[in-house]
Amino acid sequence: MPYDQSWMGYGLIGALEAGAIAAGVGLVVFGILHWLGRSQGWNVGIEVSWSYVVSLLVAGGQDLWNLFYFSYGRLQSLQLLQARLAEVHDPDSLGLRVLFEFIGAGIGIYVGWWLVAHRRPSS
Repeated sequence: MPYDQSWMGYGLIGALEAGAIAAGVGLVVFGILHWLGRSQGWNVGIEVSWSYVVSLLVAGGQDLWNLFYFSYGRLQSLQLLQARLAEVHDPDSLGLRVLFEFIGAGIGIYVGWWLVAHRRPSS
């Protein structure tokens, strides 16, 4: 999700904040897909896997794209590289932020699954 990251910290603090955002997104997306999947007869594996993919695209899509672009994109000039790096918040810790977004999305989905699995049946 291309959200404004200017308020986020740098280094490990920024990565932890990005992971926390991804965890929240993962929890919400799993809740929505579990609610939809219940009526469609989906099993938990389908809900978890689609929740993970959607959570990563929503919470970490911009950072994932920047990491991919800087690794494989053809940067023909130094000016183009400087212009692209100026658009990225904390390019030094981009890989760390992406890693924490992967971990955070998984934790959020796990918490959502745990809440659903340990729900007491209503009488």
